[in-house]
Amino acid sequence: MGALLWLLIPVLAGLAAALWSSWAMRNRKTGDVAELAGYARFRAAMEKQESAPTVPDPASDAV
Repeated sequence: MGALLWLLIPVLAGLAAALWSSWAMRNRKTGDVAELAGYARFRAAMEKQESAPTVPDPASDAV
């Protein structure tokens, strides 16, 4: 009986590996379209920050 329990450990590990493998190889619904849209939003936000007027910080004034 003890040998069967020791045999059960690699069998369960194999099943867990098969489940993980099928999950890792799944078809993802998000693709290049979502990534490109996110990149476009990032670029728009970065351009917005550049066009904002900057106010000099009086604490960092090198006099």
